[in-house]
Amino acid sequence: MTNPHCDVWNLRESDYPYSETPDEQLRFLLGYAILAPSGHNSQPWRFRIEDGSILLFVDPGRGLPVVDPEGRELAISCGAALEHLLIAVRHFGNAGRFALFPEPENRTLLARIDPGEPAEAPESVHRCFAAITRRRTNRKTYRDERLPAMILDDLAAAVAGAGVRLHVASDDVERGGIAGLVAEADRIQQADSAYRRELAAWMRSNVNPGSDGTPGYALGIGTLPSLVSPLLVSLVDMGDRQAAGDRETAVSAPTLVLLETGADDSVAWLSAGRALARLLLIARSHGVWASYLNQAVEVPETRERLRQVAAVSGYPQLLIRLGYADDVPPTPRRTVDEVLG
Repeated sequence: MTNPHCDVWNLRESDYPYSETPDEQLRFLLGYAILAPSGHNSQPWRFRIEDGSILLFVDPGRGLPVVDPEGRELAISCGAALEHLLIAVRHFGNAGRFALFPEPENRTLLARIDPGEPAEAPESVHRCFAAITRRRTNRKTYRDERLPAMILDDLAAAVAGAGVRLHVASDDVERGGIAGLVAEADRIQQADSAYRRELAAWMRSNVNPGSDGTPGYALGIGTLPSLVSPLLVSLVDMGDRQAAGDRETAVSAPTLVLLETGADDSVAWLSAGRALARLLLIARSHGVWASYLNQAVEVPETRERLRQVAAVSGYPQLLIRLGYADDVPPTPRRTVDEVLG
């Protein structure tokens, strides 16, 4: 039996409802928005189709109050969904206009997206669109093969279009320093029982992966261990073990990059999410995978030191490893019906 919450990845461009109503076309485009990445695969977004536009709302009930008390990662996730939607709108021949916080008194309404006038999209949009259904978070071991400068330049240009800077950890000293901060953050987080309970609440078994959260197979966990892993994670401080593994992952990453913004507010966080979506999709267009080492950004004391180790002037938002590896299956998503309303 197939999982309908994984079937949502089987979108076909040829199914675009050209002859249907504008609302039906917008509904189809939302199928690409829901494939965006999000922290713990929490999918903290809601949408409403209204007067020929799509309204994007944050869903605070899907927040991560322990690891993300300010809602920074919540906004980043929603920014990625916004960018997926804009890419789809533009791919199918419209300009794709949007306004952030169109009703300042309503902070849960993040954006209004209007299709806009007919417009020819640049080649980069079509490349991103083609990669949406092929994007995954790939936590496997990456081959020892650094990304060529041409690809890094392509990624830097992609995120710059969203007002975000890409910093590449370029030498072993810097990478070692960053890896040490990731390990330190691991220990701090794992020592917090509230953090472990929150993490465990978003873990799913391979038997019943559901419509959100992270199934065991996405973490490299087999079927039987995936049934007991949430309980184990919630009860046991595995900080030293996690730190050792993540330190090695960071040090051995073929390419390690940091996304930074000039400000550190809700608009900057949404921009970081849009940049993240662009980076991941352009990376996939080159056959490159990505996964996260965001612990050092999530813990305030390591985040500030990360700025110093990486010698960046902006605010670190995401720490990402990039490289080449074997394919991985997708994780579940709520359907368009489940996020509309």
